Amino acid sequence: MKVLAFDLGASSGRAILGIYENGKLEMEEIHRFSNDPVMVNGTLYWDILRLFFEIKTGLSKCVTAGHKDIESIAIDTWGVDFGLLDKDGRLLENPVHYRDSRVDDMMDKVFSVVPRDEIYNSTGIQFVKLNTIFQLYSLVENRKELLDKAETLLFTPDLLAYFLTGEKSIEYTIASTSQLLDANKRDWDYALLEKLGLNKDIFPAIRMPGSVTGKLLPEIVEELGFDKPIDVIACASHDTASAVVAAPIEKGEKSCYI
Repeated sequence: MKVLAFDLGASSGRAILGIYENGKLEMEEIHRFSNDPVMVNGTLYWDILRLFFEIKTGLSKCVTAGHKDIESIAIDTWGVDFGLLDKDGRLLENPVHYRDSRVDDMMDKVFSVVPRDEIYNSTGIQFVKLNTIFQLYSLVENRKELLDKAETLLFTPDLLAYFLTGEKSIEYTIASTSQLLDANKRDWDYALLEKLGLNKDIFPAIRMPGSVTGKLLPEIVEELGFDKPIDVIACASHDTASAVVAAPIEKGEKSCYI
């Protein structure tokens, strides 16, 4: 069995081919690339289309190396950042980098609307100003017209999977980085969204890790030279979650992750 994993970090990304045979997993780096944010008119953006180009390059190199028989693809990335799609499924603007200044002072503004303890008791997430909750509230405060045009929010790995498959969904571990997920219900905290003035309808259904997001679009299959559509899997798409999953811990063994 052959699979291709894309691991995107804040400064670089890589495509790793995994070959599982006779009870042994062998891995080979197929492609590596830099991830360079771009400052435009005072806003720091991710170059999401360049990242999609690099993913297609990794897939193309896989075909060229004689591995067009891969069975599935998965993508993990850093957390919190997102893209917004309009009613026609078009990206409204490049995703903004979590280090952008738009989140400055947003924590106090959010806490003036929803108490800090209430947010923590629901989400269980550490308060960091770059979290999605504060990024989105900056749009409520300063760019409401952009939110009004949005029909779907997708986090970075989900957005890249959407470009590959045309399917819109959000994987659970990446959703947890938003500080908008009810940790007990494992679903969006709709009451919190309402209190913050966020439209609950832009948040798609949540998929659990290991589920199939969709298959490569026919035009991508043809462009890259595959013989058939390939499954795109929703792995633990927050890179930290994937790292924990990969830890060599035996079933039943006591462990602690800090």
